[in-house]
Amino acid sequence: MLRPDSAILDGFARRAPCPEGSILASDSPFKSRGGWARIAAAGRNSLEGLRAAWRDEAAFRQELALCAVLVPIALWLPVGAFEKLALVAVLAVLLIVELLNSALEAVVDRVGLERHALSKQAKDLGSAAVLIALLLVAATWATVLWPLVGPAFR
Repeated sequence: MLRPDSAILDGFARRAPCPEGSILASDSPFKSRGGWARIAAAGRNSLEGLRAAWRDEAAFRQELALCAVLVPIALWLPVGAFEKLALVAVLAVLLIVELLNSALEAVVDRVGLERHALSKQAKDLGSAAVLIALLLVAATWATVLWPLVGPAFR
């Protein structure tokens, strides 16, 4: 049984050597130290991120509008709790993927605005992730709705 002061665990506390001039995350002045202040700062940063997405990202606004329409429909549908959860959860996944894609695009643009194959690849991969999330939304909604509307097409 390992004790917290075990020699095995001690190795995890040591810093690995890093190249001269590199900055560790723990050395960052932007890294909080913990406690309630960290939680409050994380909440403020999250709200600022949502505001930035709303202000600067048309795709996020479109997907949020889609959610504003589909979430009430999901809750209204005569399906079980698990199906309702699935319908709403895939919409949340879509928003999460869109936020990550927007963050990735911002980082790529921060690195440089000139055209570069790796920048294009990074942005294309982020866009592909959003496409897969949209396909997941469509597949989930189709799967849940088919038993309700399918008989009308027979």
